[in-house]
Amino acid sequence: MVTKNAADGPTRQDANSNGQASPVQGAATAISTNTAAVAVACPSSPVRPSELVQADPWPELMAFTQARISLGRVGTSLPTAQVQALALAHAMARDAVHLPLDVPLLAQGLKDLGFDTLTVTSQANNRSQYLLRPDLGRRLHERHFAELEQYQRERPSLLLVIADGLSSLAVARHSLPLIKEMSTRLPKDWTLAPVVIATQGRVALGDEIAQRLNATMVAILIGERPGLTTPDSLGVYFTYAPRVGCSDAMRNCISNIHPQGLDYASAATKLIWLAKEALKRRVSGVMLKDTAPVNHSLT
Repeated sequence: MVTKNAADGPTRQDANSNGQASPVQGAATAISTNTAAVAVACPSSPVRPSELVQADPWPELMAFTQARISLGRVGTSLPTAQVQALALAHAMARDAVHLPLDVPLLAQGLKDLGFDTLTVTSQANNRSQYLLRPDLGRRLHERHFAELEQYQRERPSLLLVIADGLSSLAVARHSLPLIKEMSTRLPKDWTLAPVVIATQGRVALGDEIAQRLNATMVAILIGERPGLTTPDSLGVYFTYAPRVGCSDAMRNCISNIHPQGLDYASAATKLIWLAKEALKRRVSGVMLKDTAPVNHSLT
């Protein structure tokens, strides 16, 4: 219905004859109400991203470990960068196992530190046989028997054996720095046999070598099984009164020796402490616990 207003001319009536709001008026009211609600929910001042996104605490924690934590995800899979990093770590671990030990270079390094050397092999003829037959890696090849007998004239206090083990990379990188630290801590009254470099060797190979050299104690430095975090971890296995047939319970193990793990100075200090205590107690392994204080003195 249209009514006549004297001042304004014809206008549309806002209500029907019953006093109810027209559809147009109802729609306008709804729009006004919704606009006010939106204005309350979304204030005119812009929302800063920092107010919506919470900081990820994992990167800060990742600085303290090489472990694979907080890798992220893309859908149900890992991000491409993490998949590639995992493949690279796996390749490095495989290379560490199969990489031949550079014996001449290692022998020269020992000579520069003032040590004589001997080179021996286990009964494993090649790397494939070494991996398939662990028992052969624990026994000395018979062609070295006569050579070792020449050094039985004097009973050495400590014999050092360096074996490639399952990571020649670890031996190449860490054996010389560790022996250098050990040399500054050895008691002056101890006698040493030539350092024996063994290829295709397992831990127990050191016991037979030491028995044939009539050594009181033996410490074999050996490449540990590589992982996807550290392919070059070095281990040291120490035995008092070594002989063929010694069990793992008769050995003390110092493991995870590398710059991101146990440092060379700490490993050398721990080994010499064990050797001194073994001479006093005439035992090693489970019968000899490392009870030395963290910053103990060797004097």
